[in-house]
Amino acid sequence: MLILIVLLASWLVLRAIGALGVAPLASWHATARYALAIMFLFTASAHFTKMRHDLARMIPSFFPQPLLVVYITGVLELLGAAGLFLPRFRSLAGICLILLLITMFIANVNAAQKHVTLRGKPATALWLRLPMQLFFIALLYWSTR
Repeated sequence: MLILIVLLASWLVLRAIGALGVAPLASWHATARYALAIMFLFTASAHFTKMRHDLARMIPSFFPQPLLVVYITGVLELLGAAGLFLPRFRSLAGICLILLLITMFIANVNAAQKHVTLRGKPATALWLRLPMQLFFIALLYWSTR
């Protein structure tokens, strides 16, 4: 849920800055893209902190070396966020991040089924996580086309 707040708050702040005359932030598309980049930078950072162990518990057991998977997905989120800032890579970054979100949803399902906690709190329930994931995917698609 916190990531949704990070996304929406940064989107509104960036759009407000755009309304004040900052040209690169003058459209909803651009500010959505930058807000998504901020969100992915935020979520990627968790892959390299103490929270990485909580994230590793989300990984289904059929994946070997869950901590390595956490590091790899963190790097992919960082690369995707960077790509959203670069016009030449914007579209490719959007597609790659959409694919990443789809594949990482497996970990969200596993976390919900196993009642994994993140920082001592239950992982986001699937009834909320699925619409959030679909919103992130739709926003990525819309903002990178």
